[in-house]
Amino acid sequence: MRHFLSRHRLTLAGWLCGLLVAFLGLGAPAVAKDQPPIDDTPRLIGLQHPHWFELSLLDLREDLEKVREQGKRALAVYIGMDDCPYCEALFNVNFAEPDILDYTRRHFNVVGLDVLGSRGITTLEGESMTEREFAVGKGLNFTPAFIFYEPDGTPVFRLRGYHSPYRFRAALEYVADGHYENETFREYLARADPPPRFDPDDLNHQAFFAPEPFGLDRSHIPADRPLVVFFEQGECHACDILHTEPLRDDQVLELLDLFEVVQLDMWSEETPVLTPDGRSLTARAWAEDLGLFYAPTLIFFDEAGEEVLRIDSVVRLHRLRSVLEYVLTRGYEDSPTYQRWRMDQGG
Repeated sequence: MRHFLSRHRLTLAGWLCGLLVAFLGLGAPAVAKDQPPIDDTPRLIGLQHPHWFELSLLDLREDLEKVREQGKRALAVYIGMDDCPYCEALFNVNFAEPDILDYTRRHFNVVGLDVLGSRGITTLEGESMTEREFAVGKGLNFTPAFIFYEPDGTPVFRLRGYHSPYRFRAALEYVADGHYENETFREYLARADPPPRFDPDDLNHQAFFAPEPFGLDRSHIPADRPLVVFFEQGECHACDILHTEPLRDDQVLELLDLFEVVQLDMWSEETPVLTPDGRSLTARAWAEDLGLFYAPTLIFFDEAGEEVLRIDSVVRLHRLRSVLEYVLTRGYEDSPTYQRWRMDQGG
């Protein structure tokens, strides 16, 4: 088996070589293959599901029966949008890699749904609802998203947002090889790529990050503004992109000025944090409790310390700016998901 854990070193070596060439040749960071450029401005894309997706009648019970009959590892329910640039990257970048495409088709049957769709579906529990209602019920704020179901109908893993080919491949193998039975996806990734040991100065610091101590408790006395926590790590290319692209945008900076903004090393066992719900934990223990596996992950909390949503996948300028507006305007009070709110705003 060509396993993610054994392939990782070669992948990392190639990535570092490519990044070094980019720095030497251009004098500025370039987007590596595992962080493809994504233009996430609102535009008409008109995506169609790949031909190899299941021709489903949208009765997930029948789709699961086919999984059993064909001896596949799981049913993968994909939730996307026709005009989603991150879905476009999934189809044109991830599934353009032959090994990812072959692996997906060999181990999974994929059924495609529209996050805003009005078609009626029948769930594995026999309930009737629209695609949109299904997405809302699963708490899917960002597309593309996948939910994987074992042949017996047990949901075993959920992947939200766009992830690079390297991490997407790891997610597929995490499900296909049954690693979810013994460990979290965070633990699985850490075995392949142990967290780097680095000095705090290796993080990308910004003037808007609040200094220590991190007393974030809002459980007794509400704060006067929402909170966003940046969970990051050193030697993180995706973190570098976040800081060199979206976080240099003037409008993003103006919006962040209306938040309390904190940056944490998600692997630090030394950094104490008083969490929004009043617990005393280390940054690492809090990240583990939150189930975080992607850096950077941004988690948004309201004034009372309730989590509003999280961005735990690739994010570019428009999505970040729009999410900041969604939280600041309390759009979540009227719209069940960010995607619905965004469409209501005309974007």
